[in-house]
Amino acid sequence: MVDQPNKREPSELSENPKNIILETFVDAMRYAITPVTLVTTAGAAGEFGLTVSAFSSVSADPPLVLVCIKRTNQIEAAIRQNGVFCVNVLSSGQSDLADAFAGRSPSIAPYDFNAASWTLGISGARRLVNATASFECEMYNAVEAGTHSVLIGRVIGLTASDHKPLAYQDRAYRSIP
Repeated sequence: MVDQPNKREPSELSENPKNIILETFVDAMRYAITPVTLVTTAGAAGEFGLTVSAFSSVSADPPLVLVCIKRTNQIEAAIRQNGVFCVNVLSSGQSDLADAFAGRSPSIAPYDFNAASWTLGISGARRLVNATASFECEMYNAVEAGTHSVLIGRVIGLTASDHKPLAYQDRAYRSIP
């Protein structure tokens, strides 16, 4: 038998099922462990960076990765126009940087590239020094899904290190051993 501590009675669900499903979905998603990444782009549409937790591999042949970004965020349109992005997987000591590029740091100006050390990748997007890994991508495909776009990139360059990754779970940063 599956434990269902938040199970609601059918009469409650019929009152406003969309809101209940949304609240329950958001609450349940906090238990998922996700990587913390900093996605960057640069080009004619400008240079932007954003903390993103929705990141995954798609295919090894060809090498493809995806990130999910809210369509109203200016980086989403910039990535499409620039045609390139870099996914920097943050290391366990970079939670302050994650907060800065999420726009919620108490000590670092929001979206301030001067808060870290970078190198320019072959795409022109910034690669974060001391990241666990960086995946430089050119746009491969984009799919609109709900409030977000699923941006799929073909990996054209990458770096990897032995730094421990930063994760996010239950509304807090976690270190992965």
